[in-house]
Amino acid sequence: MILVLEKNIKIHPTADVDNNAKIGDGTSIWHQAQIRENTKIGESCIISKGVYIDTNVVIGNKCKIQNYVSVYNGVTIEDEVFVGPHVVFTNDFRPRAQPTDGWEIKKTLVKKGASIGANATIRCGIILGEWCMVGSGSVVTKNVPNHALIYGNPGSIKGWVCFCGEKISSSKKKPQEQIICPKCGKSMKL
Repeated sequence: MILVLEKNIKIHPTADVDNNAKIGDGTSIWHQAQIRENTKIGESCIISKGVYIDTNVVIGNKCKIQNYVSVYNGVTIEDEVFVGPHVVFTNDFRPRAQPTDGWEIKKTLVKKGASIGANATIRCGIILGEWCMVGSGSVVTKNVPNHALIYGNPGSIKGWVCFCGEKISSSKKKPQEQIICPKCGKSMKL
């Protein structure tokens, strides 16, 4: 049974959505997801099974957050972002079970159209650029430029990807270079 609320929002009965969370029209929240207070989720998003979204997180429109992703306080995800299963975002450089000076939340920004592969870990305090692609299992510790293909531990640039997701060149291409995608024909400046 799925609860359909006003604005065509679908929430599975096993999901825990705080009354102070703002959920956009057409968004679906599935089995055992937890959406904490003061979170903002845009329109037409899919929040899959077992996803944890902490307080004050902002998620844009048309995002897909796959099973068992953890999105912690301090993370902002822009529109049309894909986050693969079991991705983890961190939010504190010096975590302790009992912090003596309190938590120091470091902000992370995932820009429009980015894709993050399954089991990736995203260190706090960085920016993932527009339409970049992070490979499965990667550990991302530095800012990622727009359209960069990054993978490994620690993640490093291995090439460049188009809006359509096609790899368009090797990492030897210089940023600011104009490139045309062989698959879809779109032109972009790296």
